[in-house]
Amino acid sequence: MVTGDYKLGDDPTCASWEPVRCHLLVTESTFGLPIYRWPDEEATRGALNAWWRESGAEGKCCVLYGYAVGKSQRLLASLDPSIGPIYTHGAVERGCEVYRASGVNLPSTQYVGQARAKNDWRGAMVIAVPSAHGTAWARRFGPTSTAMASGWMMTRGTRRRRSVDRGFIVSDHVDWPSLLTAVAASDPETVWVTHGYSAIVARYLQSLGRDAHSIDNRSRTEGEEDALDELAVEEPLT
Repeated sequence: MVTGDYKLGDDPTCASWEPVRCHLLVTESTFGLPIYRWPDEEATRGALNAWWRESGAEGKCCVLYGYAVGKSQRLLASLDPSIGPIYTHGAVERGCEVYRASGVNLPSTQYVGQARAKNDWRGAMVIAVPSAHGTAWARRFGPTSTAMASGWMMTRGTRRRRSVDRGFIVSDHVDWPSLLTAVAASDPETVWVTHGYSAIVARYLQSLGRDAHSIDNRSRTEGEEDALDELAVEEPLT
């Protein structure tokens, strides 16, 4: 079984991962270190909506950054639309259209490019791609509170480099305990570990008595994740 990128946590926008008993398991290890342990999903949703309410009370617009397809829709499904209006970057809105067409229930959104010229952004939530941060596009919203949603937010240094006000730990990859749970649930004869901290994970699995091997020496990095965002240039929706 080849996993691709996967997680075991709750996500209202997609089906849950299911283990398959197999001879060979190929697993990613993007966050394959013991320091990576994702917080409770419900607690994260509560913190996200509390940040929105508090920022709105201060007369600010919230700008939340996440990858255009997958992460942004997951974040959107976590929001309480009673707090205020929700706007989207064009690349995010295109992803939302596809999700809705496939039957995924998401709160109503409005494409930023279709907002009034002198729109009042106070109390609004804007879901945008990371590459928009610090650009002229992002400065249109006036006083803002900014946040990034990513597994990389687990480390404080990443948040500082991003120059955002808040960091929410939301990942579409298995953390350390989930990775070990997935291997145990699939109970393969052999494990191939790739794309991340593969050598470390393979050695740990070997210490547990498993036939495990690192099949590359590449570490997946925050920068490589951001490369996926390059296609998300703001363009008018058609």
